[in-house]
Amino acid sequence: MQRSLLFLGVTAFAAVAHATPKPLPFTYGADTNPKGQGEVEQYVDLVPVVAVGGDGAPARLLATQLQTEVEYGLTKNLELGLYAAFMPTASGYAAVPQLTKGTGAKQRLRWRLADPGDWPVDVALYGEFAEFTNEIELEWKLILDRRFGHLRLLANAWFEEEFYYDGTTEFVANPTAGVAYEVTPTVTPGIEWWMRWDSGGDWNGGPHQYVGPTMRLNFENFFWTAGLYVRLDDFGRRLTPGEDAFGPIWFRSIVGFGF
Repeated sequence: MQRSLLFLGVTAFAAVAHATPKPLPFTYGADTNPKGQGEVEQYVDLVPVVAVGGDGAPARLLATQLQTEVEYGLTKNLELGLYAAFMPTASGYAAVPQLTKGTGAKQRLRWRLADPGDWPVDVALYGEFAEFTNEIELEWKLILDRRFGHLRLLANAWFEEEFYYDGTTEFVANPTAGVAYEVTPTVTPGIEWWMRWDSGGDWNGGPHQYVGPTMRLNFENFFWTAGLYVRLDDFGRRLTPGEDAFGPIWFRSIVGFGF
């Protein structure tokens, strides 16, 4: 009897807890979670950089940044997202390049302007407020999403304004675009491009461009999306130890499940 009740409970949960899987690691789609349903996603970025070791010598390091996101459908077209971001500290190094995000919290809304397929291109607006240990950040996106059968084209016009606690500010442009093709409901390969530029003026300010293959594996209420990208600019550059954060390769993985 207990096994039967457990099976019914799991079956009922799986019937409603469908994830809204990310088609690409960097580019958002216009999809929002249905009202009353949500999703938890874990992001992991891995980037090879050069740090300064404890002895002052250059040392190769796989830099990491982590982000956990909880999405929840407020209405059929409006979604709330809450994030916790964490930049792990690499012990034993005198200086380590910081990737694009630090440690802190973020809150955002994604508003789909019409039901899927009502317009020639599905459109959503995205606004975010973030509090990190070194800055306050405002972020906004225009999300464009178009399906042609199993083929899906996506693009984000993505901008940020960063207000550092020392009084300085930086403007960031981070456009992305990609294509994904659903081979089966489970397997969706793709290719994605993204660029980052900020007004800081140093090499990290860019612009830096990356492109690479992606893959999404979807299992109803669980998905995994990942991409491996190659930097298109200054590929042969010798990274400055402890400073240059944009390595020649960038890997991003997202694991998510619905609730």
